[in-house]
Amino acid sequence: MATPRAVEFVALVEGVKGAVVLLAATGLLSLIHRNVFALASALIEHLHLNPAAKYPRIFLDAASHLHETRLLLLAAGAAAYATVRFIEAYGLFRDRKWAEVLAASSGAIYVPFELIELLRRPSWHGMIILLVNLVVVGIMVRALRQRRNAAVRDAA
Repeated sequence: MATPRAVEFVALVEGVKGAVVLLAATGLLSLIHRNVFALASALIEHLHLNPAAKYPRIFLDAASHLHETRLLLLAAGAAAYATVRFIEAYGLFRDRKWAEVLAASSGAIYVPFELIELLRRPSWHGMIILLVNLVVVGIMVRALRQRRNAAVRDAA
């Protein structure tokens, strides 16, 4: 049975996701008017990595292509995503059906991609992310079924 505590757990997960992404957006905004390539180079040097190696080179190439407009767009997209997560968390805490539908569908969208990634590169953190997402989807589907069954009982 999808207990109110289980739905509150999902609301908490969604709120935390929103907060993490909002922090990332804030970090992106802090890079505006700064030399991102120089910051990336300093980070690679601080970590004692070889800047000519494959992954540090990819990181440096990406940093060299981050301009203010792109940073603003990334930050705006992250802020929009965070807003949706906060609204979803609010709706789940307030026992709203639309929030349950949003949580179930937005969680289910990621499952195929998480499975593909796990098959390509198995990892513990990938498995944990997939399991948490499956639990969230299961809780929300169960809550929606309970809501539907209660409506049918009330109508009879």
